[in-house]
Amino acid sequence: MIRLYLDEDVPETIAVALRLRGYDVITVKEASNKGFTDLEQIQYATSEERVLFTHNIADFCKIHSGFINKSYEHSGIIVSRQLPIGVIVKALLRLLSSVNYGKVRNNIIWLSDWIT
Repeated sequence: MIRLYLDEDVPETIAVALRLRGYDVITVKEASNKGFTDLEQIQYATSEERVLFTHNIADFCKIHSGFINKSYEHSGIIVSRQLPIGVIVKALLRLLSSVNYGKVRNNIIWLSDWIT
């Protein structure tokens, strides 16, 4: 099962909704990583084998590209523009029930691909 790490720009209510459905989710605040750089956030997520979920599309796409170019590994990144919380939760539930950690690792997943 994929374990998530929510970036500080993601509402904490998303973590609550996913936990109520049995998913392992922590937030930047809960990990005491508020104020860390984006690079530090992805490094933390990777060290914990958690997939990072963020609304910070531009910066994390750059980080992902940099990692790929340097053959660095990361635990995976899910990106989404800001949408209503219900839409995000529904799409994340669909994604999390359909893919495994191996498919997300070292990749960027666009949540918009999972919205119906």
